[in-house]
Amino acid sequence: MTNMDFGASLTVLLSRYAAVRGHTRALVAPLSAEDCGAQSMPDASPAKWHLAHTTWFFETFVLEPNEPGFAPFNPAFRVLFNSYYNGVGAKHPRPHRGLLTRPLLDEVLAYRADVDQRMGRLLPTVLDNAALCALIELGLQHEQQHQELLVTDIKHLLSCNPTHPAYGTDADKAGDLTLAPAQAPFGWLMLEGGLVDIGHRGDGFAFDNEAPRHRTYLAPYALASRLVTNAEWMAFVEGGGYGNPVHWLAEGWDWRVAQGLDHPLYWHRPDGGAWHQFTLAGLQPLDGGLPAVHLSYYEADAYARWVGARLPTETEWEHAALASGAGGADSSDGQALEQLFGSAWQWTQSSYAAYPGFRAANGAVGEYNGKFMVNQYVLRGSSCATPPGHARSTYRNFFPATARWQYSGLRLARDV
Repeated sequence: MTNMDFGASLTVLLSRYAAVRGHTRALVAPLSAEDCGAQSMPDASPAKWHLAHTTWFFETFVLEPNEPGFAPFNPAFRVLFNSYYNGVGAKHPRPHRGLLTRPLLDEVLAYRADVDQRMGRLLPTVLDNAALCALIELGLQHEQQHQELLVTDIKHLLSCNPTHPAYGTDADKAGDLTLAPAQAPFGWLMLEGGLVDIGHRGDGFAFDNEAPRHRTYLAPYALASRLVTNAEWMAFVEGGGYGNPVHWLAEGWDWRVAQGLDHPLYWHRPDGGAWHQFTLAGLQPLDGGLPAVHLSYYEADAYARWVGARLPTETEWEHAALASGAGGADSSDGQALEQLFGSAWQWTQSSYAAYPGFRAANGAVGEYNGKFMVNQYVLRGSSCATPPGHARSTYRNFFPATARWQYSGLRLARDV
């Protein structure tokens, strides 16, 4: 590597590290210390914990084995902010993260600053170490995942407050308030299928669960040109869709009944009047043209059955996304797929499982995705809370069938 190449590469790495870490800090800027410490449910984490855990990743996996004279910022943090890495050691129970009133938010921010300074000293020494550079990139991508979780966890926390508080003065620039209607009328894109290659090609970053690339067969199918809207979902609600077991999977029906659900998460009818939706700007009138979000797999599947369609497989979704981007998708009205990225994660009917030939990486980082390949469904695309540049057509998100607090919606599919 020449001096010029070295300098350019180092500038890019330092800039990317600073940008990702700075964006996390900006997301919590509108919050109070009280906001940052609260946990609204076991599936969500306090903002303070997200701030600490993303820092713990760099201290544990990058600095500890590579920093000369390494010493932890606080030895107790190794347990407090370990998420699920059994190879690292003990973990604080996830449902009790909101009980960590100590360390204070200021100490967590000091922890971030300390690790950032140490990483700043280490980064100029790693450019010739491809494996270490890949690990640092994984840490940055990991932090971007937590940035999305920060937004959705904050929204869930604020929704629990009966005053329906807004996220902050910059709420119009975050999350659901960036959602927009589709530009073209609804249509079906017909695809012939056949033998197709699915999975990451190996150029650029990908998580381990996106590989290996493999060949599979697709029967002819059609995919909706856009996401299902609030107005369409309202018809399902007011047409008794939540009350008719014919449309529901048995397990989904039992879950719906047990939870007493008859509308999506964050929908409200104040005083029995018009529908409203809790957003990051507080309670707002429901906009019928926007994509329906915060839907569980069970709800998405029931709606698809109600309209005589189905959810796509993840292979169909990826194939259609690539075909549409290359101009290879055909539709009855000549339009392409809209809202693939940046609106809502889209449920597929595919169980989250390993691709043929998948092998988890060695060591604790091998626990990143593989061990979760059970009892979950794949979502594709990205949402309004996904950091820019983080998504790609091969990205495989996954959640259990009951998950609703993410920006999850649906795109219909059907056989042809």
